[in-house]
Amino acid sequence: MSSVRVTPWHEGAEFPAPPEEVLSAMRDRRPNGELIGIDRVLLRSVPLATGWNGLLGRVRAEFALELEYRELVMLRVAVLNRADFEWNVHHPAYLQAGGTEEKAQALQGRTAISEIFGEKERALLRLTDQSTTQVDVAPEVIEEVKDLFGEQQTVEAVATVAAYNMVSRFLVALAI
Repeated sequence: MSSVRVTPWHEGAEFPAPPEEVLSAMRDRRPNGELIGIDRVLLRSVPLATGWNGLLGRVRAEFALELEYRELVMLRVAVLNRADFEWNVHHPAYLQAGGTEEKAQALQGRTAISEIFGEKERALLRLTDQSTTQVDVAPEVIEEVKDLFGEQQTVEAVATVAAYNMVSRFLVALAI
């Protein structure tokens, strides 16, 4: 984290400590309660850290869309936006959620949509690629995702793409 463009918060920092409830909520989302680089930068703005933690916590833990699919989307967004930190955090999570190393490596290609992925994964990758690189998503892509996942999970898939585009842009802009 030595190249980070703002000073991350740390225990004993000269600037004010965030409220304990904010720290506690962030630690609750992390393995072993360890804050990671993005957390420490977010803590420079308590309102941002609070909202971010709530939103991303729900995307990661409460959506009906299967975690493996959400992690697939997160990895593809990381590749498309050159967010190495995001890839490094989500690669093990994707594997733990049921993804394979072969699929993870395929996501790193210019065009990730290949026969290695099932029908549902390919639909999610089309959604992710279009939303991330063009913003506008073709109506037929949304219809395909709706046919495969239903409307609730389509909304959740689009929200996952959008949320992790926000994450990757934050990470890349601040060199986290």
